Amino acid sequence: MKISVIEPLGLSENELRDIAKPITDRGHELVVYNDRTSDIQILKNRVKDSEIIVLANLPLKGEVIRADDKLKMMSIAFTGIDHVELSACNKDVMVSNAAGYSTNSVAELAIGLALAVFRNIVPLDGITRDGNTKSGYSQVELNGKTFGVVGTGAIGSAVCRLAKAFGCTVLGYNRSEKEELKKIGVKYVSLDELLSKSDVVSIHLPQSSVTKGLINREKIALMKNSAVLINAARGPIVDNNALAEALKNGKIGGAGIDVFDGEPPLDTSYPLLHAPNTVLTPHIGFATKEAMVRRAHITFDNIIKWLDGNPQNVVKF
Repeated sequence: MKISVIEPLGLSENELRDIAKPITDRGHELVVYNDRTSDIQILKNRVKDSEIIVLANLPLKGEVIRADDKLKMMSIAFTGIDHVELSACNKDVMVSNAAGYSTNSVAELAIGLALAVFRNIVPLDGITRDGNTKSGYSQVELNGKTFGVVGTGAIGSAVCRLAKAFGCTVLGYNRSEKEELKKIGVKYVSLDELLSKSDVVSIHLPQSSVTKGLINREKIALMKNSAVLINAARGPIVDNNALAEALKNGKIGGAGIDVFDGEPPLDTSYPLLHAPNTVLTPHIGFATKEAMVRRAHITFDNIIKWLDGNPQNVVKF
């Protein structure tokens, strides 16, 4: 079979081919493209005649998918799948994701963003380099604060454990409660109660028709004016225009944002770029070196399992 990796996966081609060796040793062809493109015609050429397509978070439109009439399996090297128009896949096409590869890396970034906002790390770096002091900048400890986690799946659960390690009282909101988290002291509450009581609110939900715009103007208004909002999940879960407005008006204390309404680079007019007390990162939560290696192993292992008739991490079958 022809397996086409249609965008870079954060590793060198040699590293990818080494990880994929159990597949190519079986006689399957591996084609690796080392540049990222959004050109529809180029993408159509990349997927053409491929039985298996591998991609990460590259938006993949239906017309590209339909250009590959041999497609049997798609291995998405990402946790979320909302960037792929899966409705264009033939009913016999199996799709898998790389669930779990970035759990630790995203959880650590969420805590890092909270610390960066509380301690004013980014502006104070610039001030130090300019030969000035901390004068005029407050410092706040994470220890002893109430840390709200919206969505306690794998990543949210990891954030809960890290927040407990920092000495926080942890509140959770989720469709179902996890007994293992309750045993370490996580208290499940309604979303409104979590928002109103938390000093830090960290979002860890998948994007769906239900969660899109969940943290809207009304929900943001429930938060303390000293609270910090962290979003390392999906940008559209938060009304970012309302968030920027709340930050400018001092209705909340700060924000650490890794995800936006679209992928960076952001337009210079994007409201959050001009909001105070924010730390912004260009969607890096998943992108540690360790996570890149993990996801490549998971992505190619998904293919092996499918070839052997025992598919795993299935999101469409």
